[in-house]
Amino acid sequence: MMQTDTESTASPVTRTAAPSLARVQAVPWMIVIGLIALSAWLGWRAFGPTELDGDPIATSLIAFEEQNRLTVFSAQVSPVVASEDSRLFGALKSRQVAVIPARVDYSIDLSRIEARRLNWNPQNETLTVQLPPVRVGVPNLDEARAQYLREGVWITREAQDKLTRANTRLAEQQAMEAAANPSLMKLAQEAGRTAVRQNLAIPLRVAGFGDVKVEVRFDGEPVAGLPR
Repeated sequence: MMQTDTESTASPVTRTAAPSLARVQAVPWMIVIGLIALSAWLGWRAFGPTELDGDPIATSLIAFEEQNRLTVFSAQVSPVVASEDSRLFGALKSRQVAVIPARVDYSIDLSRIEARRLNWNPQNETLTVQLPPVRVGVPNLDEARAQYLREGVWITREAQDKLTRANTRLAEQQAMEAAANPSLMKLAQEAGRTAVRQNLAIPLRVAGFGDVKVEVRFDGEPVAGLPR
């Protein structure tokens, strides 16, 4: 009877200790599983899908944000200008003719690109972009390569400096007028279309949209389905 009592009292102790041991052994595995889950969640947040996935317009806006101004074309012009100077009540007259090469850059202000300027057609996978007008930059005069022809019996230093400054101002004005020529503006627009297509095609392809067709128009040109 004494042996029976001993067995009966030992059995509950054994049953109670077994679950406790199982719980103790499970704690390290729960920690490991928790760390794996945390790592997976952090990886998903860093490299997984984002709110931009599946949105070609958002992807395109990010591509535009990387560069505020895009230079699309450059033109070389050589204005021919002339200035005159008179001193000592007209006794000393001088004239200077100058040919001053200049470079003019054409750019697009990409900071003005907003979502309303973009339209995505999922049926034919076409992205339509409405661009602001091409801007003509300030002419960069290359006075080191300028050619001067001066006329006058005696041209003082002051007169020569005055003639040079006057011709520089005239050359800038004429370079701006030449750069605004419709033929050059058309070339700049075509270069802008090509540049924007290339700038958007690569990010869209990397984002998984494939070979998206990009149609580019400038303000004032009709675009179907795009609000103005």
